[in-house]
Amino acid sequence: MAGSPMRKVALRNLAAHKVRLALTVLSVVLGTAFIAGSFVFTDTLQRTFDGIFAGQAKGVDVRVGPKERQGQGVPNNVVDELKKYPGVRTVASSANGIVILLTPDGKKAVQTGGAPTFGQSYLPPGQAVTEPDKFVEGVPPSKSGEIAINTGGAERAGLKVGDHTKVMIPSQGVPIDVTLTGIYQVPSDTGGFIGVLFDDVQARKLFTNGLYVAYADIAAAPGTAADDLRDRLAKDLPGYKVQNGDQVRADIKKEISNALNFINYFLLAFGAIALIVGTFIIYNTFSMIVAQRLRELALLRAVGASRQQVGRSVVAEAFVIGLIGSAIGLAGGVGLAYGLSAVLNAFDLGLPTGSMAVLPRTIVVGLLVGLLVTVASAYAPARRAARIPPVQAMREEFASAGESLRLRTLIGVLLALVGIGFVVVGAQSTGGDAAITVGIGALALILAVLLAAPAFSRPVVTGLGALLRPFGPIGRMARNNASGNPRRTAATAFALTLGLMLVTAIGMLGASAKASVGVLVDKGVKSEYVLAGQQFVGVPFSVADDIRKSVPGVADVVGIRGVGFRIGTDDQIGGTSPDGQLDRALNYEIVRGSGTLGDRDVLISEDEAKKRGWSVGQQISPTSFDGKKVPLTVTGIYRKTPMLGAFVVSPVVFKEVVPVNFQSNIVVLVTAKPGANIGEMRTDLEKVVEPFVVVQVMDREEFKGAQGKQINTLLAILYGLLALAVVIAILGIVNTLALSVVERRREIGMLRAVGMQRTQVRRTIYLESMLIAVFGAIIGVVLGLGLGVGFLRTLRDLGLDQIAVPWSQLVLVLVSSAVVGVLAALWPAVRAARTPPLAAIADM
Repeated sequence: MAGSPMRKVALRNLAAHKVRLALTVLSVVLGTAFIAGSFVFTDTLQRTFDGIFAGQAKGVDVRVGPKERQGQGVPNNVVDELKKYPGVRTVASSANGIVILLTPDGKKAVQTGGAPTFGQSYLPPGQAVTEPDKFVEGVPPSKSGEIAINTGGAERAGLKVGDHTKVMIPSQGVPIDVTLTGIYQVPSDTGGFIGVLFDDVQARKLFTNGLYVAYADIAAAPGTAADDLRDRLAKDLPGYKVQNGDQVRADIKKEISNALNFINYFLLAFGAIALIVGTFIIYNTFSMIVAQRLRELALLRAVGASRQQVGRSVVAEAFVIGLIGSAIGLAGGVGLAYGLSAVLNAFDLGLPTGSMAVLPRTIVVGLLVGLLVTVASAYAPARRAARIPPVQAMREEFASAGESLRLRTLIGVLLALVGIGFVVVGAQSTGGDAAITVGIGALALILAVLLAAPAFSRPVVTGLGALLRPFGPIGRMARNNASGNPRRTAATAFALTLGLMLVTAIGMLGASAKASVGVLVDKGVKSEYVLAGQQFVGVPFSVADDIRKSVPGVADVVGIRGVGFRIGTDDQIGGTSPDGQLDRALNYEIVRGSGTLGDRDVLISEDEAKKRGWSVGQQISPTSFDGKKVPLTVTGIYRKTPMLGAFVVSPVVFKEVVPVNFQSNIVVLVTAKPGANIGEMRTDLEKVVEPFVVVQVMDREEFKGAQGKQINTLLAILYGLLALAVVIAILGIVNTLALSVVERRREIGMLRAVGMQRTQVRRTIYLESMLIAVFGAIIGVVLGLGLGVGFLRTLRDLGLDQIAVPWSQLVLVLVSSAVVGVLAALWPAVRAARTPPLAAIADM
């Protein structure tokens, strides 16, 4: 029964301070909501994708396909052998690939965001093995020139049965006239995905070279067990992937899960940041609450409460706050998931949407995280409160007395040295391990700032206070208030420090990416014009041929194509293949050997040659994605150039190893003859590419701008997620200032009694908040600059070899921080100004 009165004390104390309770709960809500929202968002995506692909391979006993998705497929002669294989009843082969659906006038591509537009063979029920698609309108395609589209795709395109439109195949080039004969339904048909069904004969012409199919579906003969047939085929066809229908669906689900894991980790990382910021706000709040209640707690001790009871009463308050905040945060997480989905859809990323999935795991994790963080944050202040001798705590001066900062500062300095060491060591290398090393250093530096910030907050804030001289005594008072309690100032500023550290580092990433692209184009590209298409689609081959034939003033046209190989079993490298004289379009330096490229030759980047131990004249045999050895001779080694990748091979090798449905140019580079009219050439180029719709003609500056626009889109999403951490930081400043007003109630009352006006009180609080915010911003910017350089150095292999600092953005961040400080102080300042002088002086 002894604990019952203390529980009542805890609950009554919460009820008596509703504003303080609301602010503390809000910090828990925001942190928990981001964690819950991350789970809800990715779980919803997963469930929706599962629904979309639930019908894949339904009715299939065995599917035979290539080992790698980028492989050529299954040869026709293997399909013929499968039809004769013992235990096989029916074999149905399929062709598929990327397509571009155009509007009926053929002038624009139907926008899908980031979702694919996929074309595939349609087989009538008598020939197919899979369960037939459910047609809601019209009929399936039965001959060349006819197509069917899924309901979501038809809605996006604004097409109805009987409409005429056009489709384009990257490897074919010229748009094809088609008629929509039917609209079919797929489970969870949402998002930007467009599925186009073609007559099987036309699909094979569009997506294959006539020698391969994408895969072969098999129905077992009566009396033959499907798994037995699968096992026999797997043994007899070791070079192919042989699966039953469940395994095919499991593979698709695994690929989707792996893709979503990246999104999930990404969102959870921001959720963790928000939660860390919220944790320090909660910790800071409880520290201040305990400091303000020392007399109250001492009185409880004096009338017989034990240390354990006092400690438990503070922890009990935290438990209630954590429980309320976590419960609201869970509900807010669903709303956040809706909001995040709406934001991403506004960027038209083509993600599917569906009813929100709130799994039991999300509820358990959300409640546990909120409760544990809140209770853990309150434990240290509760323990400190319980250890204070009652008589000592009742003394006025004790409440403001703080422990020595010497030990924590020393630990902070040591951590800073360790962190700098890790960042410097990590920055010397590239790749994942180097980034992890820099990440460990970043963590050490963040902890160093947390521990050492109180020690140097006083000199820094005092220095910043010099800017307040025009405000006279009011400015000095604000400076003294901010520097007088370094623990509170540092803890309040830390939340903003963490948010702005990330803003600065991400800003550096964006600026450096743009600078790297700029240098790459300026120094690497000789050509006057760059032709580029949609991502994953590229520029059709026929574009380059048409330009060579019909555009006067053109000296050279070079298409750059992507090629991939495997080295060993798991190591994958990417390179390029030009369809013209590479040195006439790009600047690159041959450091050893020759730049001559015969049909079976390969040029290797200097870094790749060093990594593999390859040299000029050496015979190498990388493996295609079909598992075939490709014998090549190294004729030259060039200095690393991101435009070329790890290697360069001839068009002969490209056509040999890259499937037809993956064949297109990444870009086409057009170089003018000396004295040619560049403006007229552009007009001629635009006429040539007009039928290809998705191909853009850009000069070098426009090409850099297009790459910069993609970077800006990514940064906008990152900044949107970071905004939550900054919002929490602002609320932390509001919370701390509001509590400090309560703490200084008698002081403010005395100042009002001796003549200080309400406007002067408000101005003092504004200036104090501004100093705290600018202090946090400065530390965050400095930390972000250092970590930004460290992380960028680890990304050199990805082409980010330039380090740029967005100075104008950083100045804007510092100015905005000062504004944020003033805005955060509005409500606390008004509250302070309304303090009744006599009542405050009499308040014990």
